[in-house]
Amino acid sequence: QVQVVESGGGLVQPGGSLRLSCVASGSIFRFNTMGWYRQAPGKQRELVASITDAGSTDYSDSVKGRFTISRDNAENTVYLQMNSLKPEDTAVYYCNIKELYGDTFWGQGTQVTVSS
Repeated sequence: QVQVVESGGGLVQPGGSLRLSCVASGSIFRFNTMGWYRQAPGKQRELVASITDAGSTDYSDSVKGRFTISRDNAENTVYLQMNSLKPEDTAVYYCNIKELYGDTFWGQGTQVTVSS
């Protein structure tokens, strides 16, 4: 059984930084895309960033140049380094793993609040 656990959320002032981590345990097909989504109150869940097993990345326009996604394939871990945070980045951040031709797994979410 696959478990996906996020960590690293919290309260930060505007302009600050946070690093989110997500560890997946269990049997996951090695060809997969790992990503971070977020959902703010009253809004739909949206893709923030994703990274394939080969290292190709994709970012939403709202975070380009501020956020960096990376992964450690050996540890089934994905990270999201968030710099220059803005109040509009406040949301619950979810880790997502999509297997190639397989299943999709979600974490339980971690709260990020950007406020002075």
